[in-house]
Amino acid sequence: MTKIVPEDKARQGHWGWHALRILIAGLLLAFIAWAAVEVYGEMIKSQTTGQNAPQAPAAEQKPTQGG
Repeated sequence: MTKIVPEDKARQGHWGWHALRILIAGLLLAFIAWAAVEVYGEMIKSQTTGQNAPQAPAAEQKPTQGG
């Protein structure tokens, strides 16, 4: 004989503080990883652009005037 269970009691578990803490911890870890990648990306970008940047002409050189 099968047991009849009311719909509100048929759930396997409930969302409690434990599940909420796990979800928040996962979200915080994702933000920390994202921030680390952003900082690392900016660090790499500044290193590569600093090495290949063209040098400005010396201030003592005067441009020639045509005419």
